[in-house]
Amino acid sequence: MCMRSICCPWKPGAIYVMDRGYVDFGRLHVLHLAGAFFVTRAKSNMNFHRVYSAKTDRSTGLICDQTIALDGHYTKKGYPDHLRHVRFKDPESGKTFVFLTNQMTLPAASICALYKSRWQVELFFKWIKQHLRIKRFFGTSENAVKTQIWIAVSVYVLVAIIKKRLNLDASLYTLLQILSVTLFERMPIQQAFPGDANRTNQGDACNQLNLFII
Repeated sequence: MCMRSICCPWKPGAIYVMDRGYVDFGRLHVLHLAGAFFVTRAKSNMNFHRVYSAKTDRSTGLICDQTIALDGHYTKKGYPDHLRHVRFKDPESGKTFVFLTNQMTLPAASICALYKSRWQVELFFKWIKQHLRIKRFFGTSENAVKTQIWIAVSVYVLVAIIKKRLNLDASLYTLLQILSVTLFERMPIQQAFPGDANRTNQGDACNQLNLFII
């Protein structure tokens, strides 16, 4: 979840997962004082010193699990309390990640898993941008956004079903493009794909006409 402005209320007990681009220690401390938790990635130039080190099992990819204090003049002023510093090497990619959090009780592996879950959300929104053709949201409320996304997902799934049933070679992206420009035309869909017409079962012709002719 992205950082919200300071004026927005933080939910006590909730865990907010964010990219390091949103790291602002003053705002993170406001979140901390509100009783909420955060998990983010540390910047490479962060100035700090170690207060305590917990034992870690390096066979799991965990390199260190430390309690730290910030040393930079502005960062220390913005966040005067201790932070948790978790360093993890992903066994799949070989990349090393450094996480910051004010959640001191969860296992270090859970902190890493929380951030990994955030990446799955990023991939989902990337997929939405690439496939669902949502250029803008018509409403800004939670219900409006969810409704628009679910409608777009439903259309995508229906087109995928049509592609399978009609045995079309065209990609889903191409199908969506063609349907968007021929939406109000009275024509069988096979006419838009002459190369695929011969592979369509003749017995399904009536159903196809019922589906696509208005």
